[in-house]
Amino acid sequence: MLRLTRGTKVAFGVVVAIVLLFLYAPLFLVIINSFNVAPIANWPISGFTLDWWVRAFQNEALWAAVQNSVIVAAGAMVIALLLGTLAAFALQRFEFFGKHTVNLLIVLPIALPGVVTGVAFSNSFNNVLEPAGIQVGYFGMIIAHATFCIVMVFNNVFARLRRMNPSMQEASMDLGASLWQTFRLVTFPQFRTAFVAGGLLAFALSFDEIVVTIFTAPAGVDTLPLWMFNQMARPNEATQVNVIATVLILLSFIPVYISQRLTRAEEEER
Repeated sequence: MLRLTRGTKVAFGVVVAIVLLFLYAPLFLVIINSFNVAPIANWPISGFTLDWWVRAFQNEALWAAVQNSVIVAAGAMVIALLLGTLAAFALQRFEFFGKHTVNLLIVLPIALPGVVTGVAFSNSFNNVLEPAGIQVGYFGMIIAHATFCIVMVFNNVFARLRRMNPSMQEASMDLGASLWQTFRLVTFPQFRTAFVAGGLLAFALSFDEIVVTIFTAPAGVDTLPLWMFNQMARPNEATQVNVIATVLILLSFIPVYISQRLTRAEEEER
């Protein structure tokens, strides 16, 4: 076992402290300014108040934006879980011509700049579908988000499938289990954590997306990131953004905690 000198330990501690300060100091300022008396962010804060929290939670436009974000993110997550998992199984279990090209095409949307994806879907909706009498509206935004969310699920499930031992599924089939029974009792439990982690990542990615949303959101529909972006241009309302950002920071601990618990449970099963 490698033993570190006292000086090395101190140096590592300083580096860790600097990294944590770099990561969390801006978040700390956001949280503190959500209680600031002043309508604009400053440091040190001018005074303590809960008025901005009351205003934020009484803001109907804010709650409508939250509802839109949850619906869009949930819809994109469901589509991503279904298509991403199916694509992962197809590419991991079968050999066919153009397999590597298909793999590349599935992963490509996450590498494309959001503005490119947004413009592409905006042109498709406005110049192709709407002239043909097809109004995509709200569902079009979900489809646009799902394109890059699929990658999150695909990467997680595909990586887990590559590490799975197919002999367990073969043994289940040999013992008389049906295809669905084998999947439900043998296959799915082996990649369940990757499936859930991919779903959480897809939901978070869609919930946070703003660039693609700007191009695809129907008129009069705001998601939470769009609402926050618009409020930042209004000095008297900007502090409410700090309130919502604080809530989101706290809520972010939930998927991280769930992911860690699932990972720990999987390691214990091994």
